[in-house]
Amino acid sequence: MRLSERVWPLHTLPWRAARFLFRNSARCLYEALIRLPPLHFVKNTRESPVPRTLSGFLIQKVLGINRKAYWPVHFTSKINQPQNIVVGIDTCPGYEPGCYIQGLGQVFIGDYTRIAQNVGIVSANHLPEDPDQHDKTQSVVIGDYCWIGMNAVILPGVRLGDFTVVGAGSIVTKSFPDGNCVVAGNPARLIRRLDPEKCQRRCLSQEYVGYLRAADFSAYRARKLWV
Repeated sequence: MRLSERVWPLHTLPWRAARFLFRNSARCLYEALIRLPPLHFVKNTRESPVPRTLSGFLIQKVLGINRKAYWPVHFTSKINQPQNIVVGIDTCPGYEPGCYIQGLGQVFIGDYTRIAQNVGIVSANHLPEDPDQHDKTQSVVIGDYCWIGMNAVILPGVRLGDFTVVGAGSIVTKSFPDGNCVVAGNPARLIRRLDPEKCQRRCLSQEYVGYLRAADFSAYRARKLWV
């Protein structure tokens, strides 16, 4: 029997009508919400590899999981002191699950940098003599268009230049400020150099820093952040 010839049992019609109305009402409500100026990031970041979603925003801001972070963070990731963290355009550390970004010291991450699952970025270690206390903080600086692979850890004081690829499972203990390279291992060491002419710089038509338009971020940083 063709679908157009199928006859639904009469007792199921009220349930099907109610489900149809609920779905359409929910869709209309969703479209109305994302048309509000504070929620324009939903439709304006759809082309991004890290799209901002309404459900993620509500989990983060309404339920309070990583509420103070101004960029989207997965509910299983943890952001410590986001006021001390500056992220670039379309960069969302902790977007993937299981990440830990520690902002006890200053952390700067550039534009269009991608961070995989279970990555740790640490700006202060514990004292060997007293694990309840932290050693002096050190800044962590990660450049533009970098890729930090799964389970990698970046330790205090590290500086990575643009187009640095950190291999999965690596422990980065020293800086590679020149960039254009692949590093891997424990401790991480230089694996190979990248040709700067082949490194692609791509930009999105709608540029956002987290949930904020890139043009509005400077004012937000001066008002809300510590760095």
